[in-house]
Amino acid sequence: MERILERYERYSYAERELVAIDPESQGNWSLEYSKLKAKIEVLQRNQRHFLGEDLNSLSVRELQNFEQQLDTALKHIRSRKSQLMYESISELQRKEKALQQQNNLLAEKLKEKAALAQQAHWEQGNQVQNPSTFLLSQSLPSLNIGGTYQARGTGGEDDGSQPHNRTNTLMPPWMLRHMNE
Repeated sequence: MERILERYERYSYAERELVAIDPESQGNWSLEYSKLKAKIEVLQRNQRHFLGEDLNSLSVRELQNFEQQLDTALKHIRSRKSQLMYESISELQRKEKALQQQNNLLAEKLKEKAALAQQAHWEQGNQVQNPSTFLLSQSLPSLNIGGTYQARGTGGEDDGSQPHNRTNTLMPPWMLRHMNE
């Protein structure tokens, strides 16, 4: 509420100031008004000319002046457009460079992950093979090929009376049976 009252007092004080102005300054206001009105008319006329209206009333010299103004305005517009395009291109190139760097980093990470995955796959494959090899070696006895072997002699006591005596406890029985035949 206080702000409203303060605003009211400011506006009423400003209004009292305007009323208290001497008649000399009121003459300045009427002069100012006529100048501003003339400027508005000139601007409206120029606007119509820029839109291509009321060109018949212009002289050759005015048309040349008008053409020069249009050329100057077009040059400013083109230079501003070129500047904006250059800034846009620079910004896009900067973004492209940043995206390229990010792409390179992601490609490196992808290669690292692929290498780690491949290494894990190999390790997993080795781990799968190692237990089976371990289990296989535990279930099958190792072959002792250089074990005790008695061959038939020529003229010895055991000649033909007994079959070959092979003692190899590490060989499976099916292999021993095959060798006995």
